[in-house]
Amino acid sequence: MNLATPHLKRLRYGLLGSALLTLLATSAALAAPPTPPSLHVQAQSWVEVAPDKATLSARLWENTPAVSTLEDTDSVALSDARKRLENRASELIKAMENIGIEQRAINAGSLNVYPEHVAGPRNDEGEQETLMRTRLERPFNVELTNIDQLGEVFDALIGAGVNTLDGVQFDLQDRDAATDEALTKALAKARHKADLMASTLGVRLGQVQRIEETQAPIFQPRMMAMRAESDAMGSGSASDYRPGTIRIDAGVNVEWTLRGQDARARPGRVAEEQEPQ
Repeated sequence: MNLATPHLKRLRYGLLGSALLTLLATSAALAAPPTPPSLHVQAQSWVEVAPDKATLSARLWENTPAVSTLEDTDSVALSDARKRLENRASELIKAMENIGIEQRAINAGSLNVYPEHVAGPRNDEGEQETLMRTRLERPFNVELTNIDQLGEVFDALIGAGVNTLDGVQFDLQDRDAATDEALTKALAKARHKADLMASTLGVRLGQVQRIEETQAPIFQPRMMAMRAESDAMGSGSASDYRPGTIRIDAGVNVEWTLRGQDARARPGRVAEEQEPQ
């Protein structure tokens, strides 16, 4: 009896099985359709929109008399400072209403109280004592949906005796519409570039294979500084301030399949363009 015969049979069957699997895999690879040619385009665009909303920020404050740091702040002085501040705040709100600003558009912030160190007079030896006082402060924000009123509101705030105007923030009442427009323009630019490239290459665009944002529309309100002491501004008018425009950028990547004789002759991605940053 030949003991090597079963071993040879197992080896033969193993080789035949491996050859069959290799043949099947090769046949499947040959039968798989080739990767369709594609065109990839990156595009960026933006819109510049005139703001239609503005928020003015201002502050009122009152100080207690400055005293030595060794003394406690007089409660009567604090009460008097608060009464003066509340009276001025009421006058400011009334001044806003007199020029047609609705009360709901006026946001009077909470009362802030904090100590301040100030330089006192010098004594006979030339030494200067540090004094302490307490500041009571209230912030105010005035929201305008008609920015043509900006100059009038600015003058009314000055007339009401605000201590500081911190600035203006220009915004849009409908942010979504502006960001949608920026994204639509980026997509339209991508399509225009793809049409141009395809026609130049002698192919036609097929279906869209992939779309992604490379830069989501970014909206950022435009700030304008107007920080100055009211008593130093005199009768200046905000009509000198121009809101300008708010720019919103968007970017996309889009990939199409390609059709046509040239495209069939050149499988794979045939064109790719990136817009310079």
